[in-house]
Amino acid sequence: MSDPGAGEFYPFIGVGPHPKPWPIGEEFDQELLENGDQRNVLDEYRYWTVAAIVADLNTKRTPLHIAVENWKHDLNIGSLIRTANAFNVGGVHIVGKRDWNKRGAMVTDRYLTVHNHPTIAEFATWANENNLPIIGIDNIEVSKQLENRPLPKACVLFFGQEGSGMSDEAVSICREVLAINQYGSTRSINASAAGAIAMYAWGLQHLSPENGNNNIGKS
Repeated sequence: MSDPGAGEFYPFIGVGPHPKPWPIGEEFDQELLENGDQRNVLDEYRYWTVAAIVADLNTKRTPLHIAVENWKHDLNIGSLIRTANAFNVGGVHIVGKRDWNKRGAMVTDRYLTVHNHPTIAEFATWANENNLPIIGIDNIEVSKQLENRPLPKACVLFFGQEGSGMSDEAVSICREVLAINQYGSTRSINASAAGAIAMYAWGLQHLSPENGNNNIGKS
């Protein structure tokens, strides 16, 4: 039986059936080889099982983690997880409510580990035990500028709720809170968009080809 997700197709993405003779190896999904692979994965992972892709990704996870404080518009969580997959983060952490809308993730949550922490205090304990400083991302009074700010290579970027932002309790566990400069009339930007910007800012410092790491897939 093929892995979950093997038959979930998206229009205009992927490749058709693999021409015979088929490649040999435990990483290949026989159903995908026969019917085609229309998943949104890098070419190097075409026709691979989900388990094989995860195993390979696990050998090169980044030390970056992403945390989300129980967003109200939980479709943003799925979108954020999809971006987190693109940066091959060490893990995603949902702080508070466990349930979230998986539609925005487009099944990318299967390629990384999603943790749940019922309270902010429990999440803070986990981060402390794993020696990961928590960096808040929000546009609040105490925020410093994200642009050109050195970010730890091993850390957690922590995002607050859509609209209301980070709670006071969440702010209290952060080493610092950083804001994305804005130049128009809007007071804030979409939370999942902020997540993508913050992850890219971290990646520019720690995942650039100049630093010997060019594993970020191209869109």
